[in-house]
Amino acid sequence: MVHVLSGRTLLQPLDPERSRVFYGEQLGLAVYREFGTGPERGTVYFLGGGFLEVSGRSETPPSPNVRLWMQVADVAAAHDELRAKGVEIERPPVKEPWGLVEMWIADPDGTRIVLVEVPADHPLRYRPGI
Repeated sequence: MVHVLSGRTLLQPLDPERSRVFYGEQLGLAVYREFGTGPERGTVYFLGGGFLEVSGRSETPPSPNVRLWMQVADVAAAHDELRAKGVEIERPPVKEPWGLVEMWIADPDGTRIVLVEVPADHPLRYRPGI
């Protein structure tokens, strides 16, 4: 069994600076660290229990099979905040049949991001007897 000490998601965007504006300014993710210099520098953002690293440059768009799942405390508030910052909302908040409230956006390269609110009474938070 592998004992994972930490995990990280790595994105290699088409335009690193555009992606840093999106993740840092529009989504408001806090910077954990940066490395390198200039427009090609790498930036690692906090993602709650993990990290999102935006570094390098890709010549091809990301696979549509790659998606990011980010939990937020209040999806409705995130919706209002992101719209005010000019982020295109692919799908507004909806309470799903499985009980989570989900909203979909995409980064500048088209990587789909689901922002998820876990209600207080959802089994992901509340597990009687445990």
